[in-house]
Amino acid sequence: MKQNLNLEEALEEARFLLEHSRLVEAEKKTEEILIHFPENGQALYIMAVCQRYLNRLEDALETLRNLKKIRPGYGRAFQEEGHVCMAAGFMSQALFAYRHAVKLNNSLIASWAGLTKIHTKQGNLDSAKITQFEYEKLKALPTELLSVRNMIAEGHTYNAEKLCRKFLLKNKKNVEGMRLLASLGVAADVLDDAEFLLEKALEYEPDNTFTRHDYMVVLYRRQKYKQSLEQAKLLKNKEPNNLKFQIAYANQCVAVGNYKTALKIYNKANKITPNDPELRLVHGHALKTIGNIKEAIESYRKAYTAKNDYGDAYWSMANLKTYMFTTHEVELMITQEGKESTSIINKIHLCFALGKHYEDIKNFKSSFFYYERGNHLQKTKQHYTKENMHKILGLQQIHCNQKLFDQKQNKGFPAPDPIFIVGLPRAGSTLLEQILASHSQVDGTHELPNIPALAYKLAGRKTINETPDYPANLLTLDDNQLHEFGKNYIEETRIHRNKAPYFIDKMPNNFRHIGLIQLILPNAKIIDARRKPMACCFSGFKQLFASGQQFSYGLEDIGAYYLNYQNLMAHWDKVLPNKILRVQYENVVADLDHEVERILKYCQLPFEENCINFHQTARNVRTPSSEQVRQPIYKSGLEQWKNFEPWLEPLKNMLGDLV
Repeated sequence: MKQNLNLEEALEEARFLLEHSRLVEAEKKTEEILIHFPENGQALYIMAVCQRYLNRLEDALETLRNLKKIRPGYGRAFQEEGHVCMAAGFMSQALFAYRHAVKLNNSLIASWAGLTKIHTKQGNLDSAKITQFEYEKLKALPTELLSVRNMIAEGHTYNAEKLCRKFLLKNKKNVEGMRLLASLGVAADVLDDAEFLLEKALEYEPDNTFTRHDYMVVLYRRQKYKQSLEQAKLLKNKEPNNLKFQIAYANQCVAVGNYKTALKIYNKANKITPNDPELRLVHGHALKTIGNIKEAIESYRKAYTAKNDYGDAYWSMANLKTYMFTTHEVELMITQEGKESTSIINKIHLCFALGKHYEDIKNFKSSFFYYERGNHLQKTKQHYTKENMHKILGLQQIHCNQKLFDQKQNKGFPAPDPIFIVGLPRAGSTLLEQILASHSQVDGTHELPNIPALAYKLAGRKTINETPDYPANLLTLDDNQLHEFGKNYIEETRIHRNKAPYFIDKMPNNFRHIGLIQLILPNAKIIDARRKPMACCFSGFKQLFASGQQFSYGLEDIGAYYLNYQNLMAHWDKVLPNKILRVQYENVVADLDHEVERILKYCQLPFEENCINFHQTARNVRTPSSEQVRQPIYKSGLEQWKNFEPWLEPLKNMLGDLV
């Protein structure tokens, strides 16, 4: 039935009719679209606007209710609701709708105008000044950049980048345009481009603190912590009374391991602004990382007390893996998650926290309900498809063949320093890292982004439907390039190390790039952390990752990813025999001593008792498993997925014989 209607052409026609005030015809066109595509948000939005202009306000509100269910994070839906409520004379409802609209998308200029009008009418002149300032700030922007901001907020990043680049071709020194393009680079993990853009922007406007703050954040994201700390110092020294810059400096101190200075600043800032939820959250994270769990929990509690719907605070407690929520906290979470005013990102965090709570009290039906809802909401923000990932990983098997490794053998940088731990998240990589990092000759770091960043750079600028240049272009790299890439990796990661001769890079998704690693660092060690498929996949499904694991937000998606992972690892074993050590999580739990001996022998390290007593090692751990690896080995988590078996058929069907 859908083949009978070209969606894009039909939407374009509906927009044209609306823009030319042919309202009845525009509404009929959206009705036609919705027969074929009943959940199309654009059609529902155009319909609601038509109904408002036709003064059918109740119909418009009903249409918007449907739209908000389908796209809960769509700011324009709430803006339109504000317009409808204003037209109906419902000022308090309009105020609420406009406020929520700008919370979701702070570039909605009509919502700021609506807020100013309501505040002025109600005599709330201080608030009117604030909203009028935001309105004037947006009004002063070039039209193209305002459109770019709106596109970014609505997830249309490809079109936003095209428009922004077109604008900058004509306005080469427009710093705001450069900041927006850099933000798109950050969103797409093209961090080297973002860094370059912001460097140039600072050349044009060295006193622009917004740009310098953006630059600091990009350097932090690139894990150039020494440089990001320098930028934070510049901001702090320029405006010593600016609390935001003080906190930014503290955050950079945490990044370089200077917790004493950071905690001193956090404590001082908390006295000045005791009800700042974001400050309480980062303070809690710092306390957690150094093992002060009791104080971290107290900080997280103060975060949600300051802002009851602050989902990240609840999730941070749940993510400790050892915390049990109080009855009051559970009631708060359920109430806030059910509110329409709660943002989609807060709903996601709340759902995962509630899923963990109900799992802890063995109410597995309610637990799965919230895990599934949280995953569904998170997936609405992604553009991931398992079909595209299958194609991308398949390219590794096609191009990283025996011929490639025979031709390029031992051409890279010869340093034996790195030990890569690869696999799927939640497969035991943090446990293996803690075991190895307990050895006197090995530094633990964390999930370093350097290899994925290099792969991204080699891939070239491609849309999701285009075939990337990488890994086909690995064959074209000369010996000097391979050597330089390996040398750069060692130099860039040195900031994360102490003085041990070896260090760990535990970025799980590096299994995709083992061919690249072998070419640029032929003497590196590679350990494949593996876990049984149902346990591994479900553990990933119920974990809300900070970033980068888009495959984990659907049972079929994560099952397909596991199959691709296993197939690719089999390929690496074939073309790189005896290169990779496979360590099965269940075997580590069953016989720790034997597995530690295997690991140390593979890494050519002498046996040390500390590796058996890894849970006593005092080091900072930043991953979700941080509290688990501070405890002895336990077996209770091996078969947790079986508690949820009645709801896991999609995963089982995808995994097939592996189950």
